[in-house]
Amino acid sequence: MYKMAIVGFGGMGGWHRENITQRLSDLLEVKGIYDVRPEPGEKAAGLGLHVYQSLDEVLADPEIQLITVATPNNFHKEIVIAALKAGKNVVCEKPVTIRSADLEEMIAAAKESGKLFSIHQNRRWDKDYRTVKQVIDSGVIGEPYFIESRVDGSRGGSMYGWRGHKLNGGGMLLDWGVHLIDQVMDMIKSPVVEVGAHLQSVFSPEVDDNIKVFLRFENKCSVVLEMTTNCFISRPRWHVTCQNGTMQIDDWMGNGRIVQCKPDSEMEWGDDIVYTAAGPTRTMAPRPPETTNEIPVPEVDVDWSDYYRNIVGVMDGNAELIVRPDQALRVMKVIDAAFAAEETGCAQKVNI
Repeated sequence: MYKMAIVGFGGMGGWHRENITQRLSDLLEVKGIYDVRPEPGEKAAGLGLHVYQSLDEVLADPEIQLITVATPNNFHKEIVIAALKAGKNVVCEKPVTIRSADLEEMIAAAKESGKLFSIHQNRRWDKDYRTVKQVIDSGVIGEPYFIESRVDGSRGGSMYGWRGHKLNGGGMLLDWGVHLIDQVMDMIKSPVVEVGAHLQSVFSPEVDDNIKVFLRFENKCSVVLEMTTNCFISRPRWHVTCQNGTMQIDDWMGNGRIVQCKPDSEMEWGDDIVYTAAGPTRTMAPRPPETTNEIPVPEVDVDWSDYYRNIVGVMDGNAELIVRPDQALRVMKVIDAAFAAEETGCAQKVNI
C-alpha cells in the first residue's frame, strides 16, 4: 500500500481521489491534499483527508511516495520538478506542460532523481479508442490511410474557468487536443512529418475553443482531429478508411460498423455507365453487396483505473511504464507545431 498526496484539489483532483478511494483502495491511499485556495481544503477536511499548508510540507512528509499534480497547467512544471527533486514519484495531469521545452526540463529532473514520472493520459483506456486500436492492430481491414477523430459538444460559450485564460495554458488544443493527438500517436507507429491547424476562438477571446488539427505521418497516413463546442449535429467519434475496409465508431461506448472487402472478391469494370441519384457515374456507383462483409465490432474490456494499476506496478518493480514522458514530449512537439501552423497560416514540416 502506497500513500499519496494530491496537489491541486479542484475538479480533476477530486476525481483522482474518488477514483482511487473507490476502486484502488487495495493499492493506494490518498493521505492528503494541498491547494492554495481555502475552499478545497475545507472540502478535503470534510472527507477526512489531511490538509497540507504548503507544498514544502507535502514534499517533507516521509510517508508520501506518490504525488498527483492536478493544478492549472502553468503550475505543472515547477511543482513536478520540486516533487522529483524531493524524491517523490509523480503523476502529472495533462497537458503535462504548455510547451515542449518545459517538459524537457521535467524529463531531465526525472532522470536525475531516478523516480517515476508519468502523465495522466487516461483516454488511452477509452472504449472507443481501444476498439479502433484493436481493429487496426489486427489488420482485419488493412492499413489505415485516412483517420478522422472527433469530439463534438453543443453547449457553446467560452472555455470553462481557468481553461479560458492563455496564462493558465487554457484552450481546446491543450485541453482535448492533447488527448486525441496522444491517441493517434500511440496507435500509429510512424513519425509525424506535417502538422496543420485551424484554431478558432469563437467564444473565448484569449484561447482556441473550436479546432481542427491535421497530421500527416511518414507512412502516408493522414489524420483529421476535430473538437467543437458549438456543433448541434454530432458526427461519428471515429471514421477510419483502410486499404481493405472501413470502420465507423459512433460513440464513446464503441458502437459502430466495420465493412470489409471480401478477400477473394474482384471488382469488374464494365463499359456501361451506372445511373444513380447523383447522375451517371462509374467511379462512385455503389459497390456490389456480394463483394463485402460486415464484421462485428470487437468488444473490449477497459478501465481508466488501469492507469494507476500500471503506476503501482512500476513502483513495485514488476511493470513497464505505459504512459512515458518521451511519448508526451512527442505530443507536445506536435502541439507546438499546431500553434505555429495557426500563427503562420502554413502547415509545419516536422519530424516528430
